[in-house]
Amino acid sequence: MYDPTLRWSNGPVKTKSKSESKTPSGDESLPLYRQVKKALQKIIEAGHYGPGKPLPSESALASQLQVSVGTLRHAVDELVHEHVLVRRQGKGTFVAPHNRARFMFQFFHVERRQDPEDNEPTSEQEFPDIACLGFSRDKADAGEARALRIKLGDPVFRIDNKLSLRGKVVVLDRLVLSTAMFRNLTEKRFVERASTVYALYQTDFGITVLRAQERARASAASKVVAAVLSLPAGAPVMEVHRLALTFGDKPVEYRVSFINTQAHDYVSVLSKKA
Repeated sequence: MYDPTLRWSNGPVKTKSKSESKTPSGDESLPLYRQVKKALQKIIEAGHYGPGKPLPSESALASQLQVSVGTLRHAVDELVHEHVLVRRQGKGTFVAPHNRARFMFQFFHVERRQDPEDNEPTSEQEFPDIACLGFSRDKADAGEARALRIKLGDPVFRIDNKLSLRGKVVVLDRLVLSTAMFRNLTEKRFVERASTVYALYQTDFGITVLRAQERARASAASKVVAAVLSLPAGAPVMEVHRLALTFGDKPVEYRVSFINTQAHDYVSVLSKKA
């Protein structure tokens, strides 16, 4: 059965005939599987298939988008690699939900430092205990406005979280969100969320964080940061600036994290797509 929602992404993807020798303008200049990928992204972004919901079969999607199954599969492969979709053996392809597992795999990089002589190395990454220290409305400063692509002085939410591992506070997160993007967000709603912060964005506001850009530097802990991390003022900490992005690389959240690296490391797993 034809799914009319697939037409809401500017209609079926147009295939190229063998007689075409010139590169079409606009989206049609992209390889066909990339056109299919963009069409699927628009469908998902529009909320026609929610987090954890299955997509139609590959053959059905290919028929609806008027492309081959091979082309459709290539597009889906990229979206799986980018954590937009997830395949479940024997069950199909689903819109990837933000949950604890995805948070740990893709967005949380702090781990207890391993002693080379430790006979009992940590078998899996530890999920942090998270507590909200502050929630307020304010005006965006120049850096925040530039990062979030809003105007200087536009209203924002400022949220401070502390993250603990084995009872020790290791990270202080300072989040900045545009109030225009997160209307009706309240401290109660934020604190009483059922899962991760990014899951809240996805389930309550229809905003899926796909990836993040991070810049890390060494800095000296201010008195406030030092007090939260139980360090002396001026102690060295790792300062990470993160910009979380959704579809179309649209900014969702600007976050500055202060990390106590005395007994913990910032671990980044690098991989290259074949």
